[in-house]
Amino acid sequence: MIVNRRTIQRECVLSGLGLHSGAAVTLRAFPSSEGIQFQHGKDVYDAIPANVTDTSRCTVLGTIRTIEHIMSALAFLEITDVRIELSYPELPGMDGSAKPFVDALRSCGTEEIGSKEFNEIYARLFVQAENVKIAVGKGTGHWRYDFITDSRWPGEQTYESVDVLKSYETEIAPARTTVFSEEIEMVRAAGLGQGLDESSVLIIGASGYDNSARFVDEPARHKLLDLIGDLYLSGVPLNHLNVVGFRSGHRRNIEMAKMLFETCVPA
Repeated sequence: MIVNRRTIQRECVLSGLGLHSGAAVTLRAFPSSEGIQFQHGKDVYDAIPANVTDTSRCTVLGTIRTIEHIMSALAFLEITDVRIELSYPELPGMDGSAKPFVDALRSCGTEEIGSKEFNEIYARLFVQAENVKIAVGKGTGHWRYDFITDSRWPGEQTYESVDVLKSYETEIAPARTTVFSEEIEMVRAAGLGQGLDESSVLIIGASGYDNSARFVDEPARHKLLDLIGDLYLSGVPLNHLNVVGFRSGHRRNIEMAKMLFETCVPA
C-alpha cells in the first residue's frame, strides 16, 4: 500500500509539566522529512518499536518518557514526519489526554512531502499472554478496546469506533489517563503522576468515579488512545487497520507494534 507522507508547516510550541516527573518542560515540534523523531539534548531517537526501552506505566523511547499521547495525536493527524525537541526528557502531561497535542499540531498546519510504501497485511496478527489479547488485521479503521477489571468496579467497559479517524477528535482524544483510587498513594510514593491533578486524571473509585468524568466509559476510550499511539510506532496508518485490544497495556501494545513494523515496513 502507498500512503502519503505529511509534516507540519511551521514550528509548534507547547509547555507544561512532565506527566510523571512534574518537571517543567517545553516541547518544540519542527517540520521534517526524516520520519518521527524525539530529541532531548544530543539524544535523538527515531519513533520505532525497536527504540522503546520501557513500558511500565508509560511508553519510553530511549530516555524520553510518555510519548504515547502525542504519538496518538500524530496518528490521527496522519503526520509521518516531525522532529520533536524537548527541554526535559518527558512529554508534558497537559490535561491528561491527547486533545491539546491535536489542537497545537493542527494549528501549525500540515503539508504533504511525498509518499511511502508499506507491505500489506495478509493474515491477522495476534499478541496473547494470559488474559491479554490484541488482534490486528488489514482493515478500514475499525478499532475497539475492552477495559476489564473483573469483580472490581466498573467490571467491563467497551469502546468501539467503526471509523477511527472520524470519531477520534471528539470521542477518543479528550479521554484522560486514569488511576485506581487504591493506587494513588503507591503511585505518588513512586514519584509518578506528579504532573497531573484531579482535572487531568480520572480517578476510578470503588463504586464510581471519584471526580468528574468526560465520558461514562472514559477509561476504555483512553486505553484505546494509548493503543493507537503505541501501534503508530509501526508507522502504519490507522485507517488501514482493524484492531481489537483486550486488557492490553503498553508492554503488549509494543509487542504488537514490533510485529506490525516487521510485517509492513519494507526492509
